[in-house]
Amino acid sequence: MFTVYVLHSRDFDKTYTGFTNNLENRLAAHNHPQNKGWTRSFQPWRVIHTETFETKSLAMRREKQLKTARGREFIKTKIL
Repeated sequence: MFTVYVLHSRDFDKTYTGFTNNLENRLAAHNHPQNKGWTRSFQPWRVIHTETFETKSLAMRREKQLKTARGREFIKTKIL
């Protein structure tokens, strides 16, 4: 099982969309002080939306959809 997730940083009003097969570990990595990625600058993160998929390819497709203009609008209007 794979999870597509949307994170939100309240302090910076930023969102991040990704997918994983272990959401708990992935969230911990995003919030870890030694995180070297883009999400480090906007910690702390909280999960605001998840969708579960049977296959990696389906999860990747949905992640890509949520990163389009239409997907970002869905996140903004339906989730936030």
